[in-house]
Amino acid sequence: MAQDLTPKEFDELDELLAHTPGDLEAMDVAMLDGYLCGVLVQPDVLPMAEWLPAVLDAESRPLPADADPAWLARVQALIERRHAALREALADEQWFDPLVLQLADDAEPDPEEDPAFTALPAVSKPLVPFASGFVTAINAFPNGLLSLTHDDIQQALDRICRHLPSTTDEERATTAALDVDVPLKTLDDAVEDLVMAVVDLDAITSSERFHVEQRVRDTPKVGRNDPCPCGSGKKYKACHGKT
Repeated sequence: MAQDLTPKEFDELDELLAHTPGDLEAMDVAMLDGYLCGVLVQPDVLPMAEWLPAVLDAESRPLPADADPAWLARVQALIERRHAALREALADEQWFDPLVLQLADDAEPDPEEDPAFTALPAVSKPLVPFASGFVTAINAFPNGLLSLTHDDIQQALDRICRHLPSTTDEERATTAALDVDVPLKTLDDAVEDLVMAVVDLDAITSSERFHVEQRVRDTPKVGRNDPCPCGSGKKYKACHGKT
């Protein structure tokens, strides 16, 4: 069983990512959680080497040559454990507990805050980092989930993207329609719907992810009583077909 991170280890990972060397812009743990889920619902199993660079920098720039190996090893170990725990939770429980941004109830409005973020419903604002990380992963692998034509994929993606600021009339219309069809009255409602959207995507892609292609023979199968293809004149079972 995969051992998930403790609250103390989540805090440790967040601190380590905040001190990523150089001028790199690493994710925080809430955005990382969404990103890992976006990686996990891809139709292919992606190796860590393909998706880790975007965690450590928004532009996937390499680490400085003098980056501390101990720092990197600890970061990778913690991320791998969270990745494995999420994978197990999706497969076995069809549920996981996402990391949600903690917002102060009495926080004063920030005049420099993005108006699009300000316009978001209160239940969506704590989920912005997770949704942003998830979308980052989806866009990072355009030949993955986005290449599939399953009818329910876009609907599930819309349920996650509704927690991000809308930038186009189409996005605003989609969010408005969801607000009517699937209203979210509380943060618990929003978290449950977001998690189930990820679970739905995981279910859609699981058959692709674990699909095993059948081997096609280039030549007909040789029967045990057929002449051996080597030309010895013996039956296959008495020649190269011996076991």
